[in-house]
Amino acid sequence: MILLVINELVLKRRLLLAMQWLIWIVTISGCSVFMAAKQPEKKDIDLLKEGVTRTQLISEFGAPVISEYKDGKRIEIFKFVQGYSTGTKAGRAFLHGAANVATLGLWELVGTPTEITFSGDDMAFHVQYDENDVVDEVLIIKK
Repeated sequence: MILLVINELVLKRRLLLAMQWLIWIVTISGCSVFMAAKQPEKKDIDLLKEGVTRTQLISEFGAPVISEYKDGKRIEIFKFVQGYSTGTKAGRAFLHGAANVATLGLWELVGTPTEITFSGDDMAFHVQYDENDVVDEVLIIKK
């Protein structure tokens, strides 16, 4: 009888420990997966060239941070974070998820700082338009 009670206590203790591990894994895992999936989108910087309209630039990069007229020409500065393609983001999220499962959540110690480090590149461009709001000059400020 005593042996049965001891076995039952050991079993309950192991079950409790397993539940604690499961809760810990579910709580900690997923940060790098979520971060990889939420990285910024890749912008088409090939649009930053002569002959492209202002409307095309705004639709791709959003509103410029500075827009002014100088010597009768519109000058704008576009600033954005160059992100990643949908396939790249999905692949990274999948790999983080698989690594989390394989390491019982310990991958987050590597995965989360990795996603913080590789969160896209800040870019800025100076764009000058002609009188028809068509790009006639592009200068790289930060690439």
